Amino acid sequence: MGGQSKKRLPRIERAQILNAYKAGPEAVVSLFEYLQDTLLAVIEEHERRIEELEQIINKDSHNSSKPPSSDGLSRKFSRKRERSGKKPGGQEGHEGTTLRMVKHPQHQQIHEINKCRICGMSLKQQKPLGYEPRQVFDIPPIAVQVTEHRAQIKRCSHCGKLSVGAFPDGVSHKTQYGTRLKAFGVYLKNYGFLSYQRTAEALSDLFAIPVSAGTLASIDRRCARRLEGVVEQIRKKIIRAEVVHFDETGLSINGKLHWLHGAGTRGFTYYYPHERRGNAASDQIGILPQLKGNAVHDNWQPYMKYDCPHSLCNAHHIRELTGIYELGGQAWAQQMIGLLLEGKQSVERAKEAGKKRVAAAVLRDYSCRYETIIATGMKTNPPPTRADAPEKRGRLKRSKARNLLERLARLRKETLRYLHDFRVPFDNNLAERDIRMMRVQQKVSGTFRSYDGALSFCRIRSYISTLRKQGKSVIAALVRAFEKDLTLAECLRNT
Repeated sequence: MGGQSKKRLPRIERAQILNAYKAGPEAVVSLFEYLQDTLLAVIEEHERRIEELEQIINKDSHNSSKPPSSDGLSRKFSRKRERSGKKPGGQEGHEGTTLRMVKHPQHQQIHEINKCRICGMSLKQQKPLGYEPRQVFDIPPIAVQVTEHRAQIKRCSHCGKLSVGAFPDGVSHKTQYGTRLKAFGVYLKNYGFLSYQRTAEALSDLFAIPVSAGTLASIDRRCARRLEGVVEQIRKKIIRAEVVHFDETGLSINGKLHWLHGAGTRGFTYYYPHERRGNAASDQIGILPQLKGNAVHDNWQPYMKYDCPHSLCNAHHIRELTGIYELGGQAWAQQMIGLLLEGKQSVERAKEAGKKRVAAAVLRDYSCRYETIIATGMKTNPPPTRADAPEKRGRLKRSKARNLLERLARLRKETLRYLHDFRVPFDNNLAERDIRMMRVQQKVSGTFRSYDGALSFCRIRSYISTLRKQGKSVIAALVRAFEKDLTLAECLRNT
């Protein structure tokens, strides 16, 4: 049992057995009773440990907080989804992205027909009756263009001094890369998640121009500095939002664990790296301390210390409840899953009907059923007593089911807020999607070598994610970031 089981069967020496035999029947019976009690205790502990290990083995992303990447191939392909009733492929009414012919193509190629395909007679002298068109969309060979800026030098006839014409803003070196090439480098590194070395190789393959990894790192830093003001405006937008999603994930910087904190709405995203995960980070970021809107999260306790309305992620609750039902066979957990999902459907139906709230009678029914399920679960999972573990000191460990029940009972309002306020979502999936991209970055590009590099990435990624949510062109926005100092309003209006 890996050394975790303290109770073991005692070894009875031969002399002890003989002494019991000589002492008479009662001594032999006492010895056997002692061995029987000890054996039962060891078996019970081993069975408990086996059950714990089986539960660990059977946990995956659908019944616990484990990430989907930890499931393994067998889990991913064996999991079943509920049938939607829709046929595979594009649905009716979906516009799709099929190529459509253009009226004025840039190039035309005529393919002549010189003889009849039926009888073989020559058609060279026949005028065409029309054409059957087919169009091919492709990218022409890309070649970097070099623009030489030449500042005039003139001598004054009055004073004899030389004067030199002014170069445009940004043209400050004998040779340098242009804004579009810089924007492509930043895009590949921070949106495509390529490493600096692979970004340099991609630029060389695409545009036949050499760019070193060190140069790309410098371009990244410069872009981040130019975006500092815009990202700060994004942070202020999020502070004033009605609903904000929060999440965090581990981040390796120079071999040391840091934390990447994400805050987002449907239109804006803000990332920030910090060496701490809790309140010290949130206080420095400054969103939660000033937030008046609703904070949506997965019940990470430091979030709950801030004085704003809170809403808990019910997708997390459903995964925990699924584990308790599947691994522990507790029916109340399945009932709670049904109640939460039924409430979600009620909200969706009310929205579709143009209503602003669920009917009061329906809310009362949900509340009563919620309390009944909690009470049933509490009876099934009573709190531990000293009799269960007389040798242990301090607070007795509760089961995961009991902990979840106590949380659902204590945070009933935060769990069911989505039923009472239609602005509040059922889950925290928006924040999880935003954070997931940062995990992808570390898997594809590797960890960060410095805090400044992580901070630059977070600023640029905040900008890119926000523009994506706003339906704007990322490349065009990055070009403009290198061309001039921007405000957030200009970015959203002009890109």
